[in-house]
Amino acid sequence: MAAPKKGRRPTGAQGRPGRALAVILIAMVALTAGMFLSKQTTPRLGIDLAGGTSITLKAKSEPGKENAVNETNMNTAVGIIERRVNGLGVSEAEVQTQGRDHIIVNIPKGTNEEQAREQVGTTAQLYFRPVLAYADGAPVAPEGTPSPSASGSGAPKTGDGKTTPSATPSSSATSQGRALSEALKAPAAPTPSPSASESKKADDKAPSPSASTPPTGDEAAAAALQAKFAALDCTDEAQRAAAGKGAKPEEPMLACGKRGNAWGKWVLGPAQVNGQDVKDAKGVIDPQRGQWIVTMQFTDKGADKFAKITGELATKQMPQNQFAIVLDGEVISDPSVSQALTGGNAEISGGFTQQSAQDLGNMLSYGALPLSFQEDSVTTVTAALGGEQLKAGLIAGAIGLLLVVIYLLVYYRGLAFVAIVSLMVSAILTYTIMALLGKGIGFALNLPAVCGAIVAIGITADSFIVYFERIRDEIREGRTLRPAVERAWPRARRTILVSDFVSFLAAAVLFIVTVGKVQGFAFTLGLTTVLDVVVVFLFTKPIMTLLARTNFFASGHPWSGLDPKRLGAKPPLRRSRRTAPAPVDAKEA
Repeated sequence: MAAPKKGRRPTGAQGRPGRALAVILIAMVALTAGMFLSKQTTPRLGIDLAGGTSITLKAKSEPGKENAVNETNMNTAVGIIERRVNGLGVSEAEVQTQGRDHIIVNIPKGTNEEQAREQVGTTAQLYFRPVLAYADGAPVAPEGTPSPSASGSGAPKTGDGKTTPSATPSSSATSQGRALSEALKAPAAPTPSPSASESKKADDKAPSPSASTPPTGDEAAAAALQAKFAALDCTDEAQRAAAGKGAKPEEPMLACGKRGNAWGKWVLGPAQVNGQDVKDAKGVIDPQRGQWIVTMQFTDKGADKFAKITGELATKQMPQNQFAIVLDGEVISDPSVSQALTGGNAEISGGFTQQSAQDLGNMLSYGALPLSFQEDSVTTVTAALGGEQLKAGLIAGAIGLLLVVIYLLVYYRGLAFVAIVSLMVSAILTYTIMALLGKGIGFALNLPAVCGAIVAIGITADSFIVYFERIRDEIREGRTLRPAVERAWPRARRTILVSDFVSFLAAAVLFIVTVGKVQGFAFTLGLTTVLDVVVVFLFTKPIMTLLARTNFFASGHPWSGLDPKRLGAKPPLRRSRRTAPAPVDAKEA
């Protein structure tokens, strides 16, 4: 059996280019289908191209903290608001300081502007307040919904499955007023229970103290608070906004909030823990129960405060064993407590969805701004100027692309077809991915990002040129096209990978160390650099392998760009056989 000839390379690398082409074709079809299924057929545009909303926030100091408006606190506030609105950081909402006490927030058109404005508007501090009383805020409310419970990390879960009462917790208005007085640390004198008729009318009018027991000053304040509580209609937007307005942390307050789809109203005691006592919070899924929960980690001081207040609440009955988490005067959660939560860690559980758990974790993590803000102005930004700049940029890009195509046609002739089709494949991948990223992570295309995409044309074309020149070098050495294509690939591949790695590294560093619009340039440049590698490996190389089998390219047609004569190819290298010397005749010798 004859042994295989040495030096003969396996044909697997050049015999199956169809597989690579099938992979990139499937990827293109899948991305295009995903784009249409998501109903996001165009990339989302940034505020400089599509217009949007610009919000100006003015910082103001709390009483007694006149020096709080400083550079450090303003930068902290910018970071918190930016994380609230942007999430991943590429959704193109711009947050930056202007002057000493203003923050500008630009929200592009096409995003959920109302939700973004709510995130920007939640600029007051976060507070944990004990619940003194609760009632339905809607005129017609559904049955009580389960109230979440709070438990310590590693402690037994304390959710008792109870439903929050849909009426005030005490049996009468007078006893509720007394409960408020006690919660406000005021001595409550015993008062007789009201009659049945009085109890029936308790929800329709404010209570009046018993004539036999003159109310103290604290009881009178509690009665006044109870009267406001009874009259409060949290289904009315104006009343919701005014409910807790002007309340100081050390004072009780009224507040509105949502439980499920229904509005509720609360009487809350003085704040015991503030948002700056929360070190970290996030929504996670409990692997044991398979439910979404919110975990909280407190600072050292916050842990002591939280342990103290939960220890006090654990001894009380519903709803006074609950604490309300209040942001901007609105109750965002009111978990119940059945034991003191020590150790600085706690979790909130009870009927969360993934979105609601993550939203609450986000509010707890980023809710504690060092300053309070008010909306100074809200304006609509037009995209006229950005549209003109985009038009000019696209014209410049089209001219540059046309010059590249002309150069390829003149210098590389038939090979220009490979380069142009490869650029088209890269453009399709880039467009569909950008459209999907706009829907998926909020990526918005701004002017610098467009510039990054235009620069990427040169990077992609450069990769083709490197490979073409390597093939031409092999042909100049006297090799035919098919072996030249395969021998040129390893050398070209190394050069392309090194070049693209440097470009990607530069884009990554630029994305990390910069903010705002420059990140859009860096992100687009990095994305197109990665796609350049994908296109060259899965399309350009396989298509060259297939074209090398055609007579037009393999024969070195003058218009193929691979004409050996035009390239100055050397004659084929052939080894001369060494003939053995004739045997010397002994006689002649």
